[in-house]
Amino acid sequence: MTPKLLDPVLLQTDFPDLRLHASGKVRDVYQLDDERLLFVATDRISAFDYVLATGIPHKGRVLSQISLFWFDFLSDIVPNHLITADVERYPQALQKYADQLRGRSMLVRRAQMFPVECVVRGYISGSAWKEYKATGKVCGIALPAGLRESEAFPEPIFTPSTKASSGHDENISFASMCEIVGTETASTLRDLTLRVYKKAADYARQRGIIIADTKFEFGRTALGITLADEVLTPDSSRFWPADKYAPGRSQESYDKQYVRDYLEEIHWNKQPPAPALPSEVALRTSEKYLDAYLQVTGHKLDV
Repeated sequence: MTPKLLDPVLLQTDFPDLRLHASGKVRDVYQLDDERLLFVATDRISAFDYVLATGIPHKGRVLSQISLFWFDFLSDIVPNHLITADVERYPQALQKYADQLRGRSMLVRRAQMFPVECVVRGYISGSAWKEYKATGKVCGIALPAGLRESEAFPEPIFTPSTKASSGHDENISFASMCEIVGTETASTLRDLTLRVYKKAADYARQRGIIIADTKFEFGRTALGITLADEVLTPDSSRFWPADKYAPGRSQESYDKQYVRDYLEEIHWNKQPPAPALPSEVALRTSEKYLDAYLQVTGHKLDV
């Protein structure tokens, strides 16, 4: 499934009569009223904390559709914030934007979000691998000696982080998380995170994907503790092809590591302005996102 160079890319939303609630590296969130928000996933891509000048065709649609799949799949464990992603069921005021919203948006319950990222790691990679090599620990958790890069942990580990409005999130200990949200809530979020990860990782492995790590966001709604934002996408997770997995080295992935590798190759100094991507890099990245959707759901995204 190869995207075309001329595929449309949505870098910026423009709904002048809607109230912008928040604008992130990828998503723009609009407030409809006190109870509902409109999430719109753009095709923006970020790396090393900066949004790049080039968008990735279909990326926002892939993120939205994969999240919708997981919201449904995990609904027996935890409620989620989704009201509907059917544009025809959106309020009348949004119907004039239907073409822009279809496939890349969702109407959600507004939640009181917890100010932490709930990160779970099943395999040792990335920053966790660097920390382990230096200290024998990951986020303060002592681990067995002799682990190899990309090897599975004996059991998945919970490594929460702060939620930064800009720049890097910072890893924190579970004790610090308890100080932020309270011990009972922290314990509930940790247990939910591990349960959700294990169910999703078992399913994904059957579909040929290893979910090496991922992060979740939770909030409170009338439904109680609620899973929110994006879920188990190539942006929030490391997806590895199971048939190419071999511990002892870094892994090929479905996520944006391909873009990070390109930026390292050109020796970008990781300072603004962020560079543009060559068309072949953007399109290859788009292929990876589309492949991830196919692997997870068993269906091709209609492009």
